[in-house]
Amino acid sequence: MDKYTHGTFCWPELMAGDWTKAKEFYCALFDWQPQDQEIGPDCYYTMLQKDGLDIGAMYQMMPEHQEQGMKTNWLSYIAVDSVDEVVAKAKQLGAEIVAGPHHVHDAGRMAMILEPQGAMFAIWQANKHNGAGVVNQPHSMCWNELASKNTDKSSDFYTQLFGWQPLEKNTVGMKYTEFSVAGIPNSGMLQMTEEWGDLPPHWMIYFAVDDCDAYATKAQGLGATLCVPPTDIPEVGRFAVINDSQGATFSIIKLLPQL
Repeated sequence: MDKYTHGTFCWPELMAGDWTKAKEFYCALFDWQPQDQEIGPDCYYTMLQKDGLDIGAMYQMMPEHQEQGMKTNWLSYIAVDSVDEVVAKAKQLGAEIVAGPHHVHDAGRMAMILEPQGAMFAIWQANKHNGAGVVNQPHSMCWNELASKNTDKSSDFYTQLFGWQPLEKNTVGMKYTEFSVAGIPNSGMLQMTEEWGDLPPHWMIYFAVDDCDAYATKAQGLGATLCVPPTDIPEVGRFAVINDSQGATFSIIKLLPQL
């Protein structure tokens, strides 16, 4: 990937309660190569690479965030042409700006947004760093999925903010919304039910694998737990939802060949 279209997911980032353990877990699971970049005294931003290309990053959670009860979690970034314009529009649509807009050295400009239904995401205006150098390949990001308590309101928000095109589907007996950018599927959304309990709305990252069952078993051996065991999605693939060794949630999926 050399450039991302406005409104396209472009970067996964992990904020870890224990950065060292997180690096050990994910590099063992996906064979990622870590590249530590010092950003302060004993503080690093680790680029995670596959075959020499960036696929995402992780960093150590600040003590003040730990004191506030924040947990290890993945954050999804969406590419935009102008961070400031999207921030202004997000405010008009009822979102809260959690951080930014600000420059990240000469890499780009970003902001973190809490949308009206309660899911967090980030936006990225690239300068010298476009985002993930590889996607949709084994051990890289291939999908992002929103779990919402009000899919109608969530759809309205994101279609107005990014111009996404929604398409409703019936998947395994439930309504599933697929969002496209310029006609290309970009992400999905499902309705949270009472079975989800107190879990807040959220975006979840999917990483592609070539064997869902094998990687689910491998993750368990590294200290992870399975939220959803390997399960088939007709005409899509086989997936599993995993809590890593520190509780951050992500999914893996073995996609079926698309005609």
